[in-house]
Amino acid sequence: MNCLLQIRRYRLPLSVAVRTAHGVMTEREGILVRLEEDKSGRVGFGEVAPLPEFGTETVDEAAAVLRMLGERVTAEQMATLGDGGTGPASRSTRGGPRLGCVRFALAGAQAPILGPPAAAQSRPVAALLPAGRAALEKIATLGEAGFRTFKWKVGVAPVAEELPLLDDLCAELPPGARLRLDANGAWDRRAAERWLERCAERPVEYVEQPCFAPPDGASPGTLRQARMEDLLRGLAEDYPTTLALDESLAGPDDLERWLAAGWRGVFVIKLALLGDPWPVLARLRAAQADVVFSSGLETAVGAQTALRAALAWEPGLPAGQKLNSQGSKPTAHPVRALGFGVWPLFADPRFDGPWAAPFIHTRDVEGLNVEAAWNALS
Repeated sequence: MNCLLQIRRYRLPLSVAVRTAHGVMTEREGILVRLEEDKSGRVGFGEVAPLPEFGTETVDEAAAVLRMLGERVTAEQMATLGDGGTGPASRSTRGGPRLGCVRFALAGAQAPILGPPAAAQSRPVAALLPAGRAALEKIATLGEAGFRTFKWKVGVAPVAEELPLLDDLCAELPPGARLRLDANGAWDRRAAERWLERCAERPVEYVEQPCFAPPDGASPGTLRQARMEDLLRGLAEDYPTTLALDESLAGPDDLERWLAAGWRGVFVIKLALLGDPWPVLARLRAAQADVVFSSGLETAVGAQTALRAALAWEPGLPAGQKLNSQGSKPTAHPVRALGFGVWPLFADPRFDGPWAAPFIHTRDVEGLNVEAAWNALS
């Protein structure tokens, strides 16, 4: 397969600022990719949506790699991108390949060229709550709309300010609803312990990335990183509330490392950071991982690629479980709500993915006008 490769860089203002422990995001920066296959004329679109604070490539590095490929590109060049550790941005601050976002974009752009979309599916969606007391003002409306899973950003204010809000928020949950807490790695040991003590016996589905050692330019296995990962494993063993990894999964090497270590919590998978989605799904399935697929605040272009893969996911059995003595199958991992309840996100709605609703269907994903997003950057 030989294709014409085009790229368009973007910097898009958000309709509402997003506050997390990493700071306040008011705009999103990335690159849209367009491939046109020579023989058939079929066209596909992909997106590079890096999160450098997680440890991905930067937009500048991604642009350099794409320019290095040139205007004409083969399937082999795309499949072997970065192999051998040569070329721009071929190594990450963690020592592994740092082209996950570029690989994701090229895989997404190839998908419509290579075959039709998957069979129709639908999945529940988690509603994203704002940080702080503002969450209390939104949860009732979202509950009335039909949401039953809610994600609350914590670690933005001091523990003494945020922790008392947990019981207030739990009291506002609709019957049977669950709450996800996302700390974005903001807590130290003592703060994490205080929160996990409070979460016990409350309707908290999991606590996401309570602690994190951000990339510092050193090689993998630094003492600081090792201590933080030991802390995460210790917290997971010591408290009944499930923990989830997010920032710790900034690339394929990180995913492999945590799978090899036997992490028994949830893997929050931002497919836009991890390369070609289909091998990632196969690896997670083989490892019998407990998975939540989550947005990386992509535009409609990257969202279409990620959601196509997320809707195709079928969870397997938890590790170590087999057929019981009666030959019946034990309970598989639950189909957890997708973390894609983020839209409307952009000031220009042409870049939004499916607007937040209690369920996402294949028809919502395939109906996205990704070409309109591309044309809007001309």
